[in-house]
Amino acid sequence: MCGVERRNPCEPEFIQAVREFAEDVIPYVAEHPEFREAKILERMTEPDRIVTFRVTWEDDAGQIRANRAWRVQFNNSIGPYKGGLRFHPTVTQSVLKFLGFEQVFKNSLTGLPMGGAKGGANFNPRGKSCREVMRFCQSLMTELHRHVGEDTDVPAGDIGVGSREISYLFGQYKRLKNRFVGVLTGKGLASGGSMIRTEATGYGCVYFCENMLNHRGDSLKGKTCLVSGSGNVAIYTVEKANELGARVVTLSDSSGFIHDPGGIDAEKLQFIKELKEVRRGRISEYADAFSGVTFHEASRPWGVSADVVFPCATHNEINADDAHALLANGVVAVCEGANMPTELDGAKAFREAKILYGPSKAANAGGVAVSGLEQSQNALRLSWTREEVDAKLQAIMQDIHRQCLNYGRTSSDEVDYVSGANVAGFQKVAQAMLSYGVV
Repeated sequence: MCGVERRNPCEPEFIQAVREFAEDVIPYVAEHPEFREAKILERMTEPDRIVTFRVTWEDDAGQIRANRAWRVQFNNSIGPYKGGLRFHPTVTQSVLKFLGFEQVFKNSLTGLPMGGAKGGANFNPRGKSCREVMRFCQSLMTELHRHVGEDTDVPAGDIGVGSREISYLFGQYKRLKNRFVGVLTGKGLASGGSMIRTEATGYGCVYFCENMLNHRGDSLKGKTCLVSGSGNVAIYTVEKANELGARVVTLSDSSGFIHDPGGIDAEKLQFIKELKEVRRGRISEYADAFSGVTFHEASRPWGVSADVVFPCATHNEINADDAHALLANGVVAVCEGANMPTELDGAKAFREAKILYGPSKAANAGGVAVSGLEQSQNALRLSWTREEVDAKLQAIMQDIHRQCLNYGRTSSDEVDYVSGANVAGFQKVAQAMLSYGVV
């Protein structure tokens, strides 16, 4: 870790991700001298390459604007690079390296042939017109197309990049390359997208949580749940949790959170979908629309009493104090829908309390799993039904849970899902790297 910190100064998010991973994997490496001698772990913590470039575009007022963009191609040992693109003012190289590093092992857990990558730009689509977003996406793809391809690197969506942005990016790729191939996932159905791709991360997170509870002879039915965020992951986490009999009482955005003790049912969730996906409004409007609801400005929902927690907003949204507050309120399971939403001290508290704690590299793998299924459908020139894709997603999340059980059992026959996910994801990539020799 001293070497990682020395080589990556001023990159706290990346260092945090490596530390969380290394603490679990180093004991496993110590038992396998072939990995230690080949310096596999040291090689894994260096990305294959980072492409940084300028994106110049023109806004509606005719002003020339410039943003910075990156593509971090981290590791392609088990398949073409795969990982989302994020458009947000907080995007930095450190954030993208942490996301790309996590993506390597998340993709490994799915069992699909996908390497790990991440990319994005410090561009904020909020408040921009569709034409401004289109011009930005076209300018970005004018450079990015040199570095991606269906057998090289397949980007997808992430925060700030939905089907609209993916469609603009894909349209420009087709114009430049004159090829209709699966170079991007998260496309609309009309342009080769997959059923359930929008819902996949949220659905997969709930499926993983249900697997954890089932393993203890329990289920989500009747459980009170907290969900943070109000984007795709949060919305479809609520939808699937409702289907399995749970009651979700919170959602949030950057302005604060709403608490609805009666539960966010299907009708109320439809209001949220229209609010966030069509009108792009603020979560506080939910409290104005429904009685018995309170809005808590500039706060997160971790003080509300509940059984199960789904952090689905952003990284590091649960700190140590939040974790202890949740434990004091009797939480029995935490399942991460966002990427690394819990700080290291918070994660340590959950693990020491021996509650069911599903880390993001396992619990939120549903999104990239269905992205991988979209790649398969594009390559085969066919489309699977909603039922077929959902069945495959459930099977993948069940298999990820099985891998966590295999590698995460402790001496007391408990299951450490963090350790299980880290070691299971590592060993597949490590075996592939070892087989290639010194490359």
